[in-house]
Amino acid sequence: MKTQAFLASITLVLAGSAFAAGDKHHHAHEHKPLHGGVVVEVKDMDYELVAKPTVIQLYLRDHGKPADVSKASAKLTLLTGTEKQEVELKPVGDKLEASGSFKVGPGTKAVAVVTVGGKPATARFTVK
Repeated sequence: MKTQAFLASITLVLAGSAFAAGDKHHHAHEHKPLHGGVVVEVKDMDYELVAKPTVIQLYLRDHGKPADVSKASAKLTLLTGTEKQEVELKPVGDKLEASGSFKVGPGTKAVAVVTVGGKPATARFTVK
């Protein structure tokens, strides 16, 4: 009888661990916007898109710390209603940026293909 109780206890402990592992991941950093944009996480990297009618900025954070974007690049596709606009983002200080005239507003969808260190990643946003 004691063996069955022991096995039942082990099963509950393991089931609780498996449940906790399925929970949202826990990091030492938060995924909140630091520049007034929209944040998404892809492979432990946070991407924050700040989209305004005259400037598009993309900030990258690796585990909560600003990522080196000096050799990074990004191609951004903006989808507003039926209109599509392609934008190349280049390093400017601590971010990737493009200036110009952009049709952005609440509901605009954006897909960024960001290349850092030769490795591409895709981040999807919806502007608020």
